[in-house]
Amino acid sequence: MTPPHPKPRILLADDEADLLVLMRETLERQGYDVATAEDGRVALATIRKDPPDIAVLDLNMPLMDGFAVCRELRKDPLFEHLPVIILSASGNRDAKVEGLDLGIDDFITKSVDIQELLARIRMILKRNRKGLDANPLTRLPGNISIESRIEESLEEGKPVAVLYIDLNQFKAYNDSYGYDAGDKVIKATGQLLLKVAREKDGSLDFVGHIGGDDFIVITDPERMEPMAARIIKDFDALVPSFYKEEDRKRGAIVSTDRQGNPREFPLLSLAIGVCHNAVRKLSSYAQVSQYGTELKKQAKTQPGSSYLIDRRRD
Repeated sequence: MTPPHPKPRILLADDEADLLVLMRETLERQGYDVATAEDGRVALATIRKDPPDIAVLDLNMPLMDGFAVCRELRKDPLFEHLPVIILSASGNRDAKVEGLDLGIDDFITKSVDIQELLARIRMILKRNRKGLDANPLTRLPGNISIESRIEESLEEGKPVAVLYIDLNQFKAYNDSYGYDAGDKVIKATGQLLLKVAREKDGSLDFVGHIGGDDFIVITDPERMEPMAARIIKDFDALVPSFYKEEDRKRGAIVSTDRQGNPREFPLLSLAIGVCHNAVRKLSSYAQVSQYGTELKKQAKTQPGSSYLIDRRRD
């Protein structure tokens, strides 16, 4: 059974409370999932915590204006393609030019015509569904962005380490607990990776979602081992929350294998394969993908969560 497609999620940010309520109620009646904020800082925090499909930001808000929020979003690989509509009481040409330079998708002059706003949102979401690379569940960049980021680093001769991350026992978990629970695990894993990638020296390492239960993190070779260890530590601490009490106590679940036979499966764990160019030249995305997949496959043969770093020099 295919899980239902989630409602499009919209973040509305405006310090005019009455307008905010009007926009939220109208969009919810149209079938959208709507989050709101009354200042720029809350808007930015809300977007980072639960990424929307589109953000509608008032230009003049307390604490951070709409442009300041957009500047912060564009610094982050996760949000560099997030569609943004700016609402402004002024149709000033300079403001529109500045907005275009920031990669804003649309600019609507107040007072807001709600039907026009709805039409603009529908158009942008439709356009994005056709061309956006982001994974629809986690909102993380997908394969096109992953390949582009790796190729760019290799072409520029940058030091680079690529962590290929896979969930062990996910099929058994999904079969036993269902799609909704499986989706929550995938989303929680993506959020965990983002948290770990962001916490070191304020860096913004790249986090991508290859698909299914496969993820990728692109970082510096100096950070690759502590990052892999931290990801595993945090994931293993999170795993018990995904299970019922009886399964937690048993340390396993009963599900069926690929031949349809019932058997016990261990709790979820992570396998991480790490390839890098610190001691060995990497020349292409295809090579990185091959090495990373091989290393991840070897890591999966170990019990529980484990990582394997490429130590070869030739």
